[in-house]
Amino acid sequence: MKKVVVLGSGLVGSLIARDLAADGSLSVLAVDRSAQALAPLSGVANLATRVADLSSAAEVAAAVEGADVAVGAVPGFLGTATLRVLIEKRVPVADISFSPEDPFDLDAPAKAAGIPVVVDCGVSPGLSNLAAGRAAAELDPIESLRIFVGGLPVPRFWPYEYRSVFSPTDVVEEYTRPARVVENGRVVTHPALSEVEKIDFPGVGTLEAFLTDGLRTVIRTIPAPTMREKTLRYPGHAVLMRALRETGFFGGEPVEAGGVKVVPRALTEKLLFEKWRRPEDEEEFTLLVVVCEGIHAGKRTRITTRLLDRTDASTGATSMARTTGFPCAIAVRMILDGTIATPGVLPLELLGRDHAVYDRFRMELALRGVQMSEAHREVFPG
Repeated sequence: MKKVVVLGSGLVGSLIARDLAADGSLSVLAVDRSAQALAPLSGVANLATRVADLSSAAEVAAAVEGADVAVGAVPGFLGTATLRVLIEKRVPVADISFSPEDPFDLDAPAKAAGIPVVVDCGVSPGLSNLAAGRAAAELDPIESLRIFVGGLPVPRFWPYEYRSVFSPTDVVEEYTRPARVVENGRVVTHPALSEVEKIDFPGVGTLEAFLTDGLRTVIRTIPAPTMREKTLRYPGHAVLMRALRETGFFGGEPVEAGGVKVVPRALTEKLLFEKWRRPEDEEEFTLLVVVCEGIHAGKRTRITTRLLDRTDASTGATSMARTTGFPCAIAVRMILDGTIATPGVLPLELLGRDHAVYDRFRMELALRGVQMSEAHREVFPG
């Protein structure tokens, strides 16, 4: 029986561990520093748990001893260090830690170790990259790439009309980090939360889209001269966040107020977390739309990939956990059966160029109730 070690057992890591243990052919070890996070996994067949400090390279190395594949589901600030340990141990990995560093910095070590390192293996980055890679293989040339993605609650409550299923720290980071886009073949930056536009989406209604720094590896791997990634929220959210940011509420330097020094961002995140906390039974959805244009068979063509997923009523699993965790679990299985075997850093756009791999991702997602559709349409200039 092959062994998979899942490093990190939060909302998504625990779902990945359950998914891998469910088929009965794998021995799964879930590792986390929190015994409380691991407790819900107790008693799951084919699944063991272990408490370990995943900020310690030595404890990570010990946890993956004898593993055939590992899953990186640690917080982003630990992601690159964790991957370095796995590469040193020559353990193939599928990763959803989304660390801020360039994952291609690990490409040479991964190739030297002879292992595949599948990075950014979630929804976006992740399935968005998979769709972009598929389109890039079909369009010659690919001329533009637009990604729209967001997770939102079904009920809308003033003032933010938003819930965070992950850490508010990560959300605030999206709203403060300059957004890299590609214009006329050059990488340029714009402020996050800029270029706000309203778009009508079937089955959802009107949402607003604004720039965030989500292109990541496709800036290097997809040769489109125009590329943008936008986050989706209910209309009005961006102006609220810009007001907070420009007033200084997202600042990282301490300020004195009433004789007490406080870091504005830390206080803001704590307050927002209470407003953004999702009640356990509240329905939410995740929407991903990837639009690529270019030339196919001599005709200007638009390829649109769409995913709309909702909370699983039977399990309570959020759509964000499902659409982030399932792609990673699918990648693990493809590493184990040799479908993914090329050594080096492999973001999903590189895998999506292989039609068989792309189709398997879609098939496996559909088996889990996550539908990813693809439509081709001829378009005309102007």
